[in-house]
Amino acid sequence: MQKISSMEEYFNNIKKYNFWNEATPDLGFLRTDYTQKIISYLSNRLVKVLIGQRRTGKSFILRQLINCLIDKGVQKNNILYVNKEYTDFDFIKNYTDLDNLIKCYKTQFQVSGKIYLFIDEIQNIEGWEHLINSYSQDFVEEYEIFISGSNSKMLSGELATLLSGRYVEFEIFPFSYREFLGILKKESNKDSFIAYMETGGLPELFHLPNEDVRRNYVSGIKDTVFLRDIIQRNKVKYPNLLEDIFVYLVNNASNLISISNVVKYFKGLGRKTTYDTVAAYMGYLEDAFLLHKSERYDIRGKETLSGNAKYYINDLAYKNYLYPGFGYGVGYKMENLVYLHLKRSGYKVYTGIFKDKEVDFVAQKDNEILYVQVCYLMVDEQTAEREYSPLEAVPDNYEKVVITLDDLQFSQKNGIKHQQIWRFME
Repeated sequence: MQKISSMEEYFNNIKKYNFWNEATPDLGFLRTDYTQKIISYLSNRLVKVLIGQRRTGKSFILRQLINCLIDKGVQKNNILYVNKEYTDFDFIKNYTDLDNLIKCYKTQFQVSGKIYLFIDEIQNIEGWEHLINSYSQDFVEEYEIFISGSNSKMLSGELATLLSGRYVEFEIFPFSYREFLGILKKESNKDSFIAYMETGGLPELFHLPNEDVRRNYVSGIKDTVFLRDIIQRNKVKYPNLLEDIFVYLVNNASNLISISNVVKYFKGLGRKTTYDTVAAYMGYLEDAFLLHKSERYDIRGKETLSGNAKYYINDLAYKNYLYPGFGYGVGYKMENLVYLHLKRSGYKVYTGIFKDKEVDFVAQKDNEILYVQVCYLMVDEQTAEREYSPLEAVPDNYEKVVITLDDLQFSQKNGIKHQQIWRFME
């Protein structure tokens, strides 16, 4: 086989991933909640940054955005799409290679007017920060830039300093309950919600034929994230400990956890480790979006508290398909899904503390606060008292809601709403 020797030949190999021809690359299920929000930030020099766990649909959303631009009248040749997940783009090792590709593209098409750059999994390009900073600030030629990455720290450090105030970030999650209904063409009801809760929202799950294939798929995603986004990136010395910490956190999701208690747990099993190692590994799992941390929030003092925190899984598929044998109540799964729903909706989410009572979620967005309590079923008066009393104790007038899986929706109590979880999330 003749060796590829020029940027022009590389360029010819990547044409199939772009929209320059009549054929449109696969767009997948349209995730309009994301595309409409991102499109609203068009026509400025803000770099649009999509972050989120690997395999949650960032690439599809970028392609859907390209299609939206074309529908709005942008010329196809004015759009360049690069995806570092595909081997055809392996020739791009660093920002100089990417710069050369962009120059080759401009020469090939003799592009005039604004150029739209879409660069997928950009963290795999060494020194990419330099190129993005340069192109986003180019006042000779006009660029609109969209990038994606699978690590929450990709915009820390140098780029955050260089682009301070000049980028906008969008976190991409697995499919929501509403998207689950849309892709499977289901009506919203208790049975549909339970099906979603017992499956998960990883996009490819809904195209797979049986449980074994789905389990292998979820395991493959977990292994890929571990290897490429954590172990290789952070030079992890003890991969088995990393996975065991993940298993522990998955099976203790929705419980208050401290790093010291995790260390104590593993030492009790005869595993040698340190506070710093466990803290670092838990941080890596967060950075790769496998887990989310909910800090405790003092409602009266209006400040976050150090120490214990809760952790929630980015998708229940990890629990459902990889570690189903451990005791894990329905209420905990519901709480995990409500947390993700609030995050998708743009809230900052905390675990509320008021005197000696705990509020499952204090959700803040702009000047809005929402207090949420999650319960499996309101089986008796004692259960109702337990769930309503933390919200009744909070003395302000922001919205308060108790969410359950009950068949009936109950009336308000002291201004506190009750809502069935599938109605809350739809």
